[in-house]
This record gives sequence, structure tokens and C-alpha cells, in this order.
Amino acid sequence: MIDLHYWPTPNGKKVTILLEELGMPYRIVPVNIGRGDQFTPEFLEMNPNHRMPVMVDNAPADGGKPLAVFESGAIMLYLAEKAGKFYPQDLRGKAEVNEWLIWQMANQGPKSGECGHFRRVDQKEYGDQTYAITRFTDEVNRLYGVLNNRLHKHQYLAGGQYTIADMICYPWTVNWKFQGQDIEEFKHFKRWFEEMGARPAVQKGMAVGAELSVDNTKLPPEEQARIRKMLYNQRARPVPA
Repeated sequence: MIDLHYWPTPNGKKVTILLEELGMPYRIVPVNIGRGDQFTPEFLEMNPNHRMPVMVDNAPADGGKPLAVFESGAIMLYLAEKAGKFYPQDLRGKAEVNEWLIWQMANQGPKSGECGHFRRVDQKEYGDQTYAITRFTDEVNRLYGVLNNRLHKHQYLAGGQYTIADMICYPWTVNWKFQGQDIEEFKHFKRWFEEMGARPAVQKGMAVGAELSVDNTKLPPEEQARIRKMLYNQRARPVPA
């Protein structure tokens, strides 16, 4: 059994999509990031970077004690290798999947996250954000272009077969409108996007934890301020005494 310490964000949904595609039994352990569950000693023991998701394999292949893995890309590699699916083992196929997995972690995820962050900043409170909004909206547009050009030549990101490379990228594209993009600009990406969204396991994975979602804009102003203070502009945590 897999325990997935999870909150319904794109980084969590990458993993639930894979688990659903694999048909692998798993249990969701909610990590309420608005409440600060990711900063508890128990969570930090599993992930010193205090971010979800974290996966715990209660039956690792070596027969040892439960194994905790953090970082969504590392989790997906672990699960795909454990199951022997969606991660080719030939030299060139593996290299292609690894490229797109790391591309997503280094480019698509961080830049899309910054794009969303600055596009929702209250400019009355924090001042003019035009430069940051333009910078990250344009960068996300460039990244959609990278996907579009790749999918012009190939059915899937790693070539002719559906892999974890597709699963890791998809959740960060569903909010393309909020990212200031026009999906009609990228017809090859749109074809892939629609094919991905039609897969039953993708639909199930994306829906996991829907009941946990909270619309922060509907919270009292003081609660919104508390969450922003906790989540944004974090600095280094001191070493425990």
C-alpha cells in the first residue's frame, strides 16, 4: 500500500494521475498546506523541504521498513520503476522521459507557479506588478510553445508512447486561461491536452481531494493574511536545538 501525503495542487495531482493509471492501491493522507501541516516535525522528518507531496511505500522491494520519497518527479520515477510501467527501460527511451521530467520540474512548474502568483497579487496592497506579470506570462507562453513544437512531431512528449513525462506536465496546463494563455495558439498542444483530459485515469487523478479544496478568496481577510504570511516569502528554518 502506498500512502500519499497530499493536497489537491498540480504537484499532488501528477502523482495521483500516475497511481490511477497504474491501478496501484493508495491511501490519501491530507496535508492541509493552509493550516501548516507541512511544517510539523512528523512531516519534516519525511521531507526537510516542507513541501507536499510525499509518498510512503509500506512494502518496498527490498523488504525493509517503509520508504518515504519526496519531490513529485522522484516519486513518479519510483512508482513507475516499481510497477514497470510508463517508464521505458531502453537507453534512448529512458533518456527522453528523463529530459521531459526534469524540464517540467525545472521550467514548467516553477515558471507557471510564479506566473499564477504574480497575476493574483493585490496590486493595491503590494504595488505595481506589471514587470513580474509580463515576465512570467511571456515565459509561460514560451513554454507552451516548447510543448507545441514537441507535440507537432510526436504524439506524446517522450515520442510515440504515453509515459510519466505526459502525466507530470498535464496538471500544470489545466489553468492555461488563468496563466494568461490562449490554447488556440497552440494547436498541437491542444490536441494532446484534449487527449490527456479524456483519459479516465487522468480524470480520476485530477479529481482526487476535490472535497479538500478551499477557495481562499472566500475566507475572512485576516485568515487570508495569515495564510499569505505563512506560505509566501519564507526564509531559512533554523536547525533544531
